[in-house]
Amino acid sequence: MKRIYVVGTADTKGEELAFLADAITATGAVVARVDVGTRGATVPIDVSAEEVAGHHPGGGSAVLGIDDRGTAVAAMAVAFTRFVQSRTDISGMIGIGGGGGTSIVTSGMRTLSLGLPKIMVSTLASGDTAPYVDVSDIVMMPSVTDMAGLNRLSRVVLHNAAQAISGMVAKPPPPPDGKPSIGLTMFGVTTPCVTSIAEQLRSTYDCMVFHATGTGGRTMEKLADSGLLSGVIDITTTEVCDLLFGGVLPATEDRFGAIARTRLPYVGSVGALDMVNFWARPTVPERYHGRLFYEHNLNVTLMRTTSEESRKIGEWIGARLSLCEGPVRFLIPEKGVSALDIEGGAFFDPEADAALFEAIERAIMPTDTRRVTRLPLHINDPEFAEAAVAAFLDIVRQ
Repeated sequence: MKRIYVVGTADTKGEELAFLADAITATGAVVARVDVGTRGATVPIDVSAEEVAGHHPGGGSAVLGIDDRGTAVAAMAVAFTRFVQSRTDISGMIGIGGGGGTSIVTSGMRTLSLGLPKIMVSTLASGDTAPYVDVSDIVMMPSVTDMAGLNRLSRVVLHNAAQAISGMVAKPPPPPDGKPSIGLTMFGVTTPCVTSIAEQLRSTYDCMVFHATGTGGRTMEKLADSGLLSGVIDITTTEVCDLLFGGVLPATEDRFGAIARTRLPYVGSVGALDMVNFWARPTVPERYHGRLFYEHNLNVTLMRTTSEESRKIGEWIGARLSLCEGPVRFLIPEKGVSALDIEGGAFFDPEADAALFEAIERAIMPTDTRRVTRLPLHINDPEFAEAAVAAFLDIVRQ
């Protein structure tokens, strides 16, 4: 039986947890009250803190009975994440918490599939929620007052939260239109290419385009891991530049990890690998002074990658794509990798491009399903977009 998981620290937020669970039950939904506190629960619960803590790699003793609160909270977050990953009966999840509880509960929520209802009622919801939401679809709901016992306002907030999660679970979205979804990555300097690809495929595929700003690539791969994509056309891999050289829009070390795990059909390229992103010019690290820059706008400064940096980027990408056992096609546009990297453009540098291309060809181990192809084109040439579409259709039809 699927249940709405109602999660909180039942040692310090027991009254609120019980009220919220009862309000959800009153709608006719089935709930599971989960305690993620590090002291004894003050209200009846269905899943004890001991059971959750037992999912920690070091066992329950690594979580409970620890005097240092920060250490205990961090350990419980690890345990709760692994607990959530072990469950198959979650129809939705709602949590309550202050600083510690929000950290614990959202750690587990972020592992849930995109689209599965998830609400966090938190004292932190009106501030910077990025560390808690990341690339998930958690709904952050301000508690307004602190959670230190019920009051007339907190009852209203929790009642509304109960109605929201119950409604989400009871009324799921209609099924998609039947088109399989694919993920595409785009930056301003690769827009003509990706727009053309999407236009050519939109009649057959639901094209989801992601801005390659660090979170964009991670969101796309989250969708892939969640089973919501049928393939990926990863034209713009620029986030790797920022990861390796300290830019402000970096990928994580797990870039391309979802492609390897899911074995999805994958077409990739070198879009915008000619640049590292920084904020306004004064924010550029001292070690890069004297380099070639392009001021995209008052707040964004682009730095041209050198031949040596390009070689490292190519090796990094190639090593990770060599771990992908699904169908992979990687296309190299020999006449430039971005709107700036074109003859006469601000970042035109054939030597740096050559170092990048050669490193990729050396690092990607070719197989029957994994191939690198050079094309005598610029990445934004219409013919390059056509080649990417043809490569994708070829691998999905095999």
